[in-house]
Amino acid sequence: MGLRRRLADLWQPWQPSHALLVIPLAFIVAITLVDVLAPPYIHLGPLLVAAPAITASFAGPWLTGLVGALAVAAQAIIATLRDRDELFSANHQVQIAALAVISVLLVYFCRTRERRVRELDQVRSVSEATQRVVLRPLPHRMGPLRIASLYLAAEDEAQIGGDLYAATRTTNGARLIIGDVRGKGLSSISDASVLMGAFREAAYRCATLLELAATLEDSICRHLAEHVEHPPRSEADEVHEHFITAVMLDIPDEDPLTGMTICGHPPPLLLHKDSVSVLHSHPQPPLGICDLPRAGFTLDAFTFEDDDTLLLYTDGVIEARAPDGSFYPLMERVAQWTGSGPEALLHHIRDDLIAHVGGRLGDDAAMVVIQRSPKLKSAHQLKKIIHMDGFPHNADADGAPTPELRPGSRTA
Repeated sequence: MGLRRRLADLWQPWQPSHALLVIPLAFIVAITLVDVLAPPYIHLGPLLVAAPAITASFAGPWLTGLVGALAVAAQAIIATLRDRDELFSANHQVQIAALAVISVLLVYFCRTRERRVRELDQVRSVSEATQRVVLRPLPHRMGPLRIASLYLAAEDEAQIGGDLYAATRTTNGARLIIGDVRGKGLSSISDASVLMGAFREAAYRCATLLELAATLEDSICRHLAEHVEHPPRSEADEVHEHFITAVMLDIPDEDPLTGMTICGHPPPLLLHKDSVSVLHSHPQPPLGICDLPRAGFTLDAFTFEDDDTLLLYTDGVIEARAPDGSFYPLMERVAQWTGSGPEALLHHIRDDLIAHVGGRLGDDAAMVVIQRSPKLKSAHQLKKIIHMDGFPHNADADGAPTPELRPGSRTA
């Protein structure tokens, strides 16, 4: 069974890298011919060691071992044809032995490299699965809302960092949060996961947005208190500086009046027809500043009508700098794409943002686009349409059926 697997690994389907195998093979043939035909005082046989070395740069241990064996055979052919009187002289024996030893070492190197590559792939797979659990993708539709989200991590090999977003369906609407943990990258994932876990549990249970904000504040403070109890030495001076900025929204299905609470976070942008405006609110400190006395949270309200679009974002977007030091003009750029849908709007912003910074962000950036669509009926409205006379009806005006949503179902 092991031999069969090894042969399968050796004769695997054609890959573009296999074309490179022509280089070491041609090198072996060329060195052998030239060395055999060269004058007696010229010896090119030691150059054959380059053939398995070249193969090891793009192939696995089996192909490297095969090329190494061919190189040893070529060295033996050279010894046979050049010194017929002294077959396999001491010089050729040393060359053959050295070439064989180097080929074996190259095969061992390739095996070690492949093992570490497999381990790295496994770690990446587990890491990606963990990151998807922590930052779950938002649903494309939630009641009368169309939603699109985007996360751009600043650290390599990371899909998430200190920015966060989550959404939950409630009985009569939807609640969403977007936030930013102090710091960036993988070190802030712990605080972000605590807040998102608390939000998913409390968003459906809390009666008001203010109650939800207070519950999240309590969860973050308990988490930070446990963190402060035995902090790592490298973080001992930074524990008291942990905080999370956030925007929380309560969007009813049938009422355009939407509730909003902002805790030290950049305010959302409202796209209404061809205009873009900033949703100003009462200033409040971020979540997690537990030593600061808080009088309570403030609820702000605005009108979110049909075909309106909300853009939520983190400071990694508006603080992204171009090579000349200029910040990204988000509001100015969004004004060019007011007629775009949620996915198209995020696509425009992402491409423009990456081009603005020259290809690499200095901080994590997250964005969520929410559009109220009159064609998407809420669960309550859909039940009225279907059961008004005891017979099913099409939910949309254009005749397209709309799937029934269960009131109170939770979506993360």
